[in-house]
Amino acid sequence: MSYVDGFVVAVPKDNIAAYRKLARKAGKIWIEHGAVAYWENIGDDVPPGKLTSFPMAVKLKPGEVVAFSWIVYKSRKQRDKINAKVMADPRLQMDMANAPFDAKRMIYGGFKPLVVL
Repeated sequence: MSYVDGFVVAVPKDNIAAYRKLARKAGKIWIEHGAVAYWENIGDDVPPGKLTSFPMAVKLKPGEVVAFSWIVYKSRKQRDKINAKVMADPRLQMDMANAPFDAKRMIYGGFKPLVVL
């Protein structure tokens, strides 16, 4: 059964091009190391909530947009191996203070598929 890592981040609108560039690079590296699929998405219809919402979850600020991303693996075991390789890959080493998003407000987790159609 497959396994999915999901991510939600706030990206300043002025940094979308830099975020896209980083995401393309990261996606190629994840796929190279064995991920099945890599998706990066920018919010288009992401309303604020009253109790919970994507904007609230990342403490969205004016001038920012929500990015929602996921990576698909063959299994949790494969994900753990792949992520270890990706995290050690020198092509992705960077000072997170210079990232095109605020890593401190990133939400992420690993998920077992419940329904796949």
